[in-house]
Amino acid sequence: MTRPPLTAILLALSLALVCAALAAPSRANAASGVKFGLTDDAWLANGSGTLESRLTRLDALGVHVVRFTLRWDQIARRRPATATDPGDPAYDWTTTDPVLDGLHQHGIDVVLQLLGAPAWANGRKASNYAPTSGTTFGAFATAAAHQYPWVRKWLIWNEPNQVRWLRPTTPFVYTTRLLNPAYVAIHRVISRAQVAGGGTAPRGSTNGVSPIAWVDGMRAAHARLDAYAHNPYPLNPKTETPLTGGCGHCSTVTMATLGKLVTLVGRDFPRARIWLTEYAYQTNPPDRLLGVSPSLQARYVGEGAYAAYRAPKVDLLIQFLYRDEPQLARFQSGLVSLTNHPKPSMAAFELPLAQVTQTSLWGQLRAPAAGRTARIERRVGSRWTTLGTVHTGAGGIFRWTGHLTHGMQVRLRAGPLVGATIAIH
Repeated sequence: MTRPPLTAILLALSLALVCAALAAPSRANAASGVKFGLTDDAWLANGSGTLESRLTRLDALGVHVVRFTLRWDQIARRRPATATDPGDPAYDWTTTDPVLDGLHQHGIDVVLQLLGAPAWANGRKASNYAPTSGTTFGAFATAAAHQYPWVRKWLIWNEPNQVRWLRPTTPFVYTTRLLNPAYVAIHRVISRAQVAGGGTAPRGSTNGVSPIAWVDGMRAAHARLDAYAHNPYPLNPKTETPLTGGCGHCSTVTMATLGKLVTLVGRDFPRARIWLTEYAYQTNPPDRLLGVSPSLQARYVGEGAYAAYRAPKVDLLIQFLYRDEPQLARFQSGLVSLTNHPKPSMAAFELPLAQVTQTSLWGQLRAPAAGRTARIERRVGSRWTTLGTVHTGAGGIFRWTGHLTHGMQVRLRAGPLVGATIAIH
């Protein structure tokens, strides 16, 4: 093995120290107004029961925001004669109108994601290929904004830093053909809109681009955005939690290393907010390879919420899936199983709870039925006894300090709701 020169060693050590510093999220200036939500297009549009019953379920869970996708390739299978007019016969909004109108009627905020290029716009290629011109995508964004003028939050594409979602996989193509045309179009129609760019995966994967390089590439391409969106999934669910185990010196960004993204976005796009538009852990069963136990998934729901709450500039955290997907190769990260059986994470979503220090807990009374007062309970043998009482204000957030011991099992009880059990470590 050839010994590297001293200058290379010093450079590597310097870079490692900088990345380690970036990895630790600051507790100062935390975004206390974080909205917690959910995304599951298939369940919301076609799940069991009626659409109204599913929307009512979201209300009961305390879902503040829903990310929903408009598939350009499905809404406009043929080229519109008047591309900016949502009433053009080439546009078909019949599958999206009921869902979005229902969310609007229930007062649930929406992040509307635009995704998928039709063959007529990208040279007869697959939908993950960018359009040959940004003009066509800008026209679709205009039509979508006219169709849903009440939507204030928009997201351009999904995980474009991976080849399975966007080709060519470059921040320049993404910025010039997708993000910037849509940004201009949406703001022309909706004056108070927020348009998010990025939507990056935690790593580039094969032939992709790391999120860190993607942010820098978007800045070089003069990206226009009001928020930077990211999906901070763990790289190794078996060893990484929302708060620990992330790789500080890597070019990846997970929830445990969210501080890197906060620093980079603050440097490259100082006015932009941060949206975490997908996040979850899969469960075993059914996923034996990538899943964690249902009790760990529930714990990570609370810890993920706390990680987003304490991070500066973060405005959104969206849980990926209400219900497990039917194909095992897909995601099994739902709050309920494929047979609609609630997992412990359902209770954790309603009443998230996280251990902050050896003597303190953070939590939220998120579900409306919880009210503003809750008991923190500890298990003593087969019984649960009250450890303390908490009272919350706006947002249902609280922090409690008291006597906690290693191995103690605690949970929240608020109104008719009982949260998931977590063990003090």
